[in-house]
Amino acid sequence: MRVPRDLSGADLVKCLQRMGYGVTRQTGSHLRLTGAVHGVHHVTIPNHDPLRVGTLAAILAAVAAHHGITRDDLLHQLFD
Repeated sequence: MRVPRDLSGADLVKCLQRMGYGVTRQTGSHLRLTGAVHGVHHVTIPNHDPLRVGTLAAILAAVAAHHGITRDDLLHQLFD
């Protein structure tokens, strides 16, 4: 599955909140999310519209690696 090209930081935060992540702080235009599923995991998301494709791909790769799933499986969980 392809990485979405028009996803904003706020939209990604909403998607990750369904996976157990929550906003723990904000510094400027960057949001820090913390998830407690499979251990504590922190991820920083720029609140930009739209997110750059490389930035989004790196965030999704980090989340997928933490959960022990492939990036494609994560994309299906988040966007289907």
